[in-house]
Amino acid sequence: MKFDQPATPNPIDQERVVTRPHTRIEGPLKVTGQAPYAYEYQLPETPTYGFVLGAGIARGKIKSIDTAAAEAAPGVLLVLTHENMPAQGASDTPVPQQEDASPQLAGPEVRHYHQAVAFVVAETFEQARAAASLIEVEYEVTPGQFTLADTVDSGKEPDDAVDSVVGNFEKAFDAAEVTVDLTFTTPDQSQAPMEPHATIAHWDGEQLTVHTAHQVVHWVKRGLALTLKVPQKNVRVVSAYVGGGFGTKLLFFSDAVLSAAAARVLGRPVKTTLQRPLIFNNTSHRAATIQRVRLGADHAGNLSAVGHDAWTGNLPGGDTEPACEATKYLYAGANRQIRTRKTELDLPPGASMRAPGEAVGMLAIEGAMDELAEKLGVDPVELRLMNDVQFDPEKGPKRPFSSRKLAQALRTGAKAFGWEGRPRTPQERRDGEWLIGYGVASAFRTNLVKPSGATIRLEPGGTLTVETQMTDIGTGSYTILGQVAAEMLGLTLEQVQVRLGDSEYPASSGSGGSWGANSASAGVYAACDALRRDLAAKAGYTYANAVFRGGKIWQGAECTELSDLAGKEGVSATGSMTYGDLDEQFAQAGFGAHFVEVRVNAYTAEIRVNRALSVVGAGRILNPITARSQCLGGMTMGIGSALMEELHVDHDLGLFVNHDLGEYHVPVHADIPDMDVIFIDELDDASSPLRAKGLGELGISGVGAAVANAVYNATGVRVRDFPITLDKILAGWDAQA
Repeated sequence: MKFDQPATPNPIDQERVVTRPHTRIEGPLKVTGQAPYAYEYQLPETPTYGFVLGAGIARGKIKSIDTAAAEAAPGVLLVLTHENMPAQGASDTPVPQQEDASPQLAGPEVRHYHQAVAFVVAETFEQARAAASLIEVEYEVTPGQFTLADTVDSGKEPDDAVDSVVGNFEKAFDAAEVTVDLTFTTPDQSQAPMEPHATIAHWDGEQLTVHTAHQVVHWVKRGLALTLKVPQKNVRVVSAYVGGGFGTKLLFFSDAVLSAAAARVLGRPVKTTLQRPLIFNNTSHRAATIQRVRLGADHAGNLSAVGHDAWTGNLPGGDTEPACEATKYLYAGANRQIRTRKTELDLPPGASMRAPGEAVGMLAIEGAMDELAEKLGVDPVELRLMNDVQFDPEKGPKRPFSSRKLAQALRTGAKAFGWEGRPRTPQERRDGEWLIGYGVASAFRTNLVKPSGATIRLEPGGTLTVETQMTDIGTGSYTILGQVAAEMLGLTLEQVQVRLGDSEYPASSGSGGSWGANSASAGVYAACDALRRDLAAKAGYTYANAVFRGGKIWQGAECTELSDLAGKEGVSATGSMTYGDLDEQFAQAGFGAHFVEVRVNAYTAEIRVNRALSVVGAGRILNPITARSQCLGGMTMGIGSALMEELHVDHDLGLFVNHDLGEYHVPVHADIPDMDVIFIDELDDASSPLRAKGLGELGISGVGAAVANAVYNATGVRVRDFPITLDKILAGWDAQA
């Protein structure tokens, strides 16, 4: 099925199951420990255990590597290095590589700190870890570049974030009545999922089965086949439950490749989890940015010039952190200049992390809008409203937004939050030793869709089974896909069984980029539509007149039980959803507004978020419980990004030194206040047959800016160098004294 025309009325519109607040159907399995994550699958044969040894340099070559002591250690079965590793094919993860130069086992060249240089397999984890410590590696060090600020002059326009120029920005900015010219910096950050990257690999002849933690099953299946030089048909990937990914599990790393290679050599299963320091340095992260935002407006606040320049760095061939993306779409302004420059750094690979681009880019553009509002003497909400636009600002009216509820979200949030009663000037409101501030920011996240498929089987007895490669990374995929199938066939959610995360099932969008729920649901919709047509024909009904309700198919007053149509063998159908060019005809994105109240200690500058509200327009909300959970999680991440998340780079050695969950700070329960979410009623006909849009990362994008703006309102100190920590507030007060 191809979605190339705006959605028309369809069975989802009944909303008997979809849009209803169902709790997660897999929840009981998770809370009782019965949901197997990658490292927990039980195999008939006792597994061996792998341990990855990471490089002790950031850039250079391995001069020699002595594994004799490790190989002689108790329980050791195999030690792999570049000298005896089976030939690796061209890899496209985490950065493009050539034949036999896969980043999953370095040698002799080393490209980043903690890149795998050896892999020890033993009978127990403890034996493998102990043996790895006996390996002696001698390196030849090459000087590396680890500081983004030192490389900005060498930045080049990347292929994945090309310049966007409309009108004459420089002329308009110079002529503007009111301007701001501001520089913001954001640090390297880690996805830091609770579940580590982990794999169990085993072979049955030429057939490889990999249980691994991954967000997109067919991506890792293809990548492993290429790297291991085996046909894709010989690789099965199982990833039924994923304990958080946030982008890093869109890629695959040394645990998967080395486990599979070693298992083939040994003829036994190999089980590997990356130790926490390697999760920070061996896998991917969000790269640091330097951003310059220039805005020009008239005295009333109408934007005439919008400029956003960003610099970021990565290994050669790696992705760009697209920090300017949101600025292309957020506000009006006839003259626009949006540019990204990527430099070469010798840090671990940068890649997708929790709303890549928007999460950090909106710290800059929404901070600049707040500063422009102050300079104009205009309410920050009103400034955003007067520059709202219902079409792509770069393309003009010929490319309207399919739906855009930014203005409604701002007005709804302002009323619900009590924005009218906010402190109007910095340090205006105080409660004892606490300064109180309010902040606002818009929310934006591009809406993405991906092809997705499923098999739907009507079982004997009239229940349904859904099978698709779609993954559940804690987002509620099991429940949402079950709801869609139940809606389409006129059943209850309790009558549907959902099976996910197996490459034996039809390929799905997977989880990433906030495309998962909408895309995978559309795939289930397509398969259900095919099954409905088959069942109607089997019942002798005209499909256009058939109604599925209450476990029956109806045509007028006549009905047939689905269980009768299923018979003793059951009936199944497979379908997939692909997409036309509606995303070219219509700009598609989710919009919203974030409101935050902070308290800052007047003596210590300790910052506490007191309350937060997000108002969200993201198309049809398929399940308000799981959707609210996604938004609350996004708000939590946004607060963490603003106030605490930062990978500290050792600028001499080229590694992230705070590489564990003790020193890489993320919010805990005590950091998170009373938070609320309001969903705007919205249907997006151009997005999918479900009229939904991506949601998860919309909850992150803009939150940090609202926090920063609130901190300024409380303290009178603008911090543009994230994260906002108390030492920066104290320094600002000292400068004012």
